[in-house]
Amino acid sequence: MIPQRIVLASAVGLVSAFLLAACGSSDHDASGTNAGAAAVAPASSDPAASAPTASAPADAGDSGGGHKATTTLLMAKAVKGMGTVVTDDKGMTLYRYDRDQATPSKWTCAGACTKTWMPVMVQGSVRTMGVEKSLLGTVHRNGMKQVTLAGWPLYRYLGDSSAGQMNGQRMGGQWYAVTPTGHKSAVTG
Repeated sequence: MIPQRIVLASAVGLVSAFLLAACGSSDHDASGTNAGAAAVAPASSDPAASAPTASAPADAGDSGGGHKATTTLLMAKAVKGMGTVVTDDKGMTLYRYDRDQATPSKWTCAGACTKTWMPVMVQGSVRTMGVEKSLLGTVHRNGMKQVTLAGWPLYRYLGDSSAGQMNGQRMGGQWYAVTPTGHKSAVTG
């Protein structure tokens, strides 16, 4: 009977430790924005390389949302009736957030925000098709790298369920599909 109690107590302890670690401390306010903006690391001065390499999946956000992203290709794609925007290797539209800053690159979408707007994370290099390689870069995000275009951190929208959709366009008046030059798409979609 005593060994069973020891095993049970150990299991409860491990589960408790895991839950506490998952909750962790955060310097993000309730709105999901970064309350300590000064703590955000500036963008890497090294632009993302253009040579193709396989990228391992990386956690897409700092919220523990579990979204995984493998982006090794950014491409300009004409979306019917919506103009030319940047997509990932699966044709999913990429977005920029007006609250983020392009110079120096800083991200403000954090916490719950990253469950809807998944940061485009990368390990290694990025290939491009129709996107100016000199405009690519990264910003450090909790020990990982988020892809930037013309200094703007890039995101995917959870509401886009298939290639070519732009359901996040003008969401909240602050989210816009990104053009191959890093500007926000003027399409009102």
